[in-house]
Amino acid sequence: MEINTPQQVKDAIAKIEENEHEAYIVGGCVRDRILGLDVHDWDITTSALPDEIMEIFADYKTAETGTEHGTVTVIIDSLPLEITTYRIDGRYLDNRHPEQVTFTSKIDDDLSRRDFTINALAYNVRVGIVDLFGGIDDINKRTIRCVGEPDDRFSEDALRIMRALRFASVLEFEIEPQTARSIHRNRDLLNNISVERFQKELNEILTGAAAERILNEYRDVIAVIIPEITPMFDFDQRTKYHNLDIWRHTAKSVGESKDELEVRLTMLFHDIGKPATFSVDGQGVGHFYGHGKESTVLTKRILKRLKYPTRTIEHVSKLVKFHDAAVHPNKKSVARWMNRLSEQGMRRLLSVKRADTIAHAPEFIGRLDEIDSIEKVVDAVIEDEDCFSLKHLAVDGNDLIEIGITKGTRIGNTLGNLLDAVINQECENEREALLTLAKKINKIRQ
Repeated sequence: MEINTPQQVKDAIAKIEENEHEAYIVGGCVRDRILGLDVHDWDITTSALPDEIMEIFADYKTAETGTEHGTVTVIIDSLPLEITTYRIDGRYLDNRHPEQVTFTSKIDDDLSRRDFTINALAYNVRVGIVDLFGGIDDINKRTIRCVGEPDDRFSEDALRIMRALRFASVLEFEIEPQTARSIHRNRDLLNNISVERFQKELNEILTGAAAERILNEYRDVIAVIIPEITPMFDFDQRTKYHNLDIWRHTAKSVGESKDELEVRLTMLFHDIGKPATFSVDGQGVGHFYGHGKESTVLTKRILKRLKYPTRTIEHVSKLVKFHDAAVHPNKKSVARWMNRLSEQGMRRLLSVKRADTIAHAPEFIGRLDEIDSIEKVVDAVIEDEDCFSLKHLAVDGNDLIEIGITKGTRIGNTLGNLLDAVINQECENEREALLTLAKKINKIRQ
């Protein structure tokens, strides 16, 4: 099998071999090339020691990005290449980092320390593919399998648990049974990794094509770091609108939603407040009054704990809060919601509503027609350049000052009232009409 690589990679390997060392591309770039995917990071492994790598590429821009672990970054024609010496990892004392690394001259030693067979692949043009653990076969079978004993691999580095779920979600691979059992057995090791690393892997899992399956099969693993999801598991909603329990409805809504992180985070948490707000009426029907508010509180708490950016927390919390709010397919209702959420936020809300609806009982999927109608109204508001925010209003604070409204709070309140009048179709968005209304609101003589 021949793998196509950029010329810079070919040149780097050739240069290392000219200096009587071995060199291969390794890991994810080999895997992705075999799968026909784009490669963004090119990693090279070599028998050359870090000092020798620096000497070989003395005429190039280099960065000692991890020389204690044998890694030097070399930039060739603007392409950064991470070149790492073959190594053997020492004991892992913290379930994350090796106590020490030992450099070795054997590619076999280096591949033996890697996490999964599909990542324990190396390649160069002269030798071809080096596959010691059946990685090619597992790629063909679309399988995630640990190199060696799974318990050992996960106890060495607990982040590998999340990486397995991420590869399975993004690549739509199955995790083979022995590896899967080890993931469940060792899930508590996730407590030893940073929330930032967990968050990064979770984002990839959620936006992966197989997110629904992974959330269902490995819910206990995710719950180690997000225990608030546990009450949703197997929770019978006791309503005709749902044929799935809360968690399976949640997982389905994630999988059915637009693969945009803020939308998928919203789907993950939109019903997390349901268990705490559950009640049953006299007919035995379940209700979740106020679950949107409770879900919003939990969402903010979880996202803050996982150190998501403030902007993400704000956007997702707002979508969770309004995920089941009533929006009507007319310009007045839509413009009001666009004022509250922005155009982008409104389109995300419709994506949320669409996914939520698809995850309901099949007989209620017809609600999608109304969501489509609302989306057409959004398009019309934009196309007709209708006013739905202060920046679209035909007057601003300076115009109000000119007619004698000078107090800051009064200016702000008046602009808000004018915008409401335009959205409610009570006043045209024209300067003179708005100023006339502003004078009336503030009881200024005409």
